[in-house]
Amino acid sequence: MSKEKLEKAEEAGVGASGGIGGVTTPPAGELGFTGGGYLGGTTGPNAVNPSFDGPGGILAPEQSRRFIDYVWDATVLANDGRKVTMKANTVELEKVNVGERVIRAANQADGAYLNAGAVFTKIELTTKKIRLDWEVSSEALEDNLEGAALEDHLVRLMTNAFANDLEDLAINGDAATGDFLSIMQGFHNKVTTGSNAHESVVYVQNNEWTPEVLQGVISALPRKYRALKSGLKFYASTDTFAGIVGANGTLANAITTENRRDTYLNGTDQVLGNARVTRALGIPVLEVPYFPDDYVELTFPSNRVWGFQRDVTVHREYRAKKDTFEYTVFVRFGIAWEEEDAIAFADAEGDTG
Repeated sequence: MSKEKLEKAEEAGVGASGGIGGVTTPPAGELGFTGGGYLGGTTGPNAVNPSFDGPGGILAPEQSRRFIDYVWDATVLANDGRKVTMKANTVELEKVNVGERVIRAANQADGAYLNAGAVFTKIELTTKKIRLDWEVSSEALEDNLEGAALEDHLVRLMTNAFANDLEDLAINGDAATGDFLSIMQGFHNKVTTGSNAHESVVYVQNNEWTPEVLQGVISALPRKYRALKSGLKFYASTDTFAGIVGANGTLANAITTENRRDTYLNGTDQVLGNARVTRALGIPVLEVPYFPDDYVELTFPSNRVWGFQRDVTVHREYRAKKDTFEYTVFVRFGIAWEEEDAIAFADAEGDTG
């Protein structure tokens, strides 16, 4: 953006619109420009760089991709599932099911046969428009120790908070409460309110998710999915995850030496990563902080479909009467289960309450 255009924009009360900051060479103090880098000089595949010079506040394709990647990276469950970047508000995803026995006896000199069939269906993934608003005062930008870099820092923090809220909504949204969870129906609500998922009735005392309880969840899943056991995964909240680790890491549960038990409980023999992961009955267990307590889910990671429309809009505006910079982010986001029949779950609180 030329100096002349920038001055006209400032006279209109708009610091920048488009990209995160939306200008190619902003002066010091605008979106943390520090004389050579954007967003605190951050580089790499997840850098959200405010260099787009375009109308309407829509990020350039590469910026949108980086913004979406950054949101995904700040979540736990979305990183585990199937992610779709959408070109439109609604997409249809193809899926195929083979619901019958496919092998036959092969008799010599017998030309009779029956072809196995396949059923082709579609999943409709529809997004909801979601916005994020925040502001920072001019005094805060001028007086803080970080100087101009504070604005970059705030953008990162707000994007991270935005990602956390999206994950909370995707899991616990109920489309009914009236608060932000009413925006859409989340994965948990879809499973527990009239879906084709399979419930295992469990009675769990003192958060002891024993191998017997977890085996009941596995057994609730249809056999055709249990045959693909290597791809299944348990999902549990932080407290429930601790209960699974505790109940499955004792001498009574086939860990035969004290040393073996200790290495399991202290994490040495657990699968470690960004989110805590362990194993129970040979199946990985993922800790999902936003999952409800006393609830365990068993399914395939790719069964959860996360959709993000690629057009991301970011506006930054100076409000003279308040002496603040206001930011508004618009995205379109949606979720869907691919196959509800491939889900088993246990709701201990509902079963014992």
